[in-house]
Amino acid sequence: MSEQYPPPPSPEQGGYPTTPGSTPARMPGPMPGPMPGPMPGSMPGPMPGSPAAMPGQPVAGAPVSRPAPITMAVRLMYVGALLSLIGVLVTFTLADTIREQVQKAAVDAGTAMSSTALDTAVAVAVGVGAVSGLVGAALWLLMAWANGRGKSWGRIVASVLFGLSVLSFVTGLAQGTQPTLALVLSVLTVALGAFIIVLLWKKESSAYYAAQSAPRY
Repeated sequence: MSEQYPPPPSPEQGGYPTTPGSTPARMPGPMPGPMPGPMPGSMPGPMPGSPAAMPGQPVAGAPVSRPAPITMAVRLMYVGALLSLIGVLVTFTLADTIREQVQKAAVDAGTAMSSTALDTAVAVAVGVGAVSGLVGAALWLLMAWANGRGKSWGRIVASVLFGLSVLSFVTGLAQGTQPTLALVLSVLTVALGAFIIVLLWKKESSAYYAAQSAPRY
């Protein structure tokens, strides 16, 4: 049986020692030369599954196309600015109606008004109406600019302004002092504003605001 297996090599032949006190055999060392590594200056690629490695995924902060609800809302805001300018013109044509309302209010209150005071009151009312219409048109244009560019504050300000316009409309309707033409313009403006607010708060619009507010890299 022992002849089938050769004896182990002796220490002189480089084999492992079998007697105490002998010098241990040296294990083979590493191969000479540096270990292969990445090329100098090369950056590691994106990890699999990261947004940069997935085709078709938008990068955070990248420009996003404007959705259809925002586009429609901006166009309707221009229509609202036009209605405000029409309201300015209507205010100048209602000078006689305003005069009659001021006279009636003075009579109901038992106060006598001179013609000069009456003219002054009418001029002030017309001026306030004209200035309000111009300011309203400017606000419409500002909201169109802000929301068209996805400014989150623009949607919030537009919602607040709509709430104020509804409050003003309800107050004027309760007083019953608005002329018919002015009342029609007010109804159109409130209805237009309500539809615009619905468009601004749609899911696609919210995603657009979030994308436009994301940091740029």
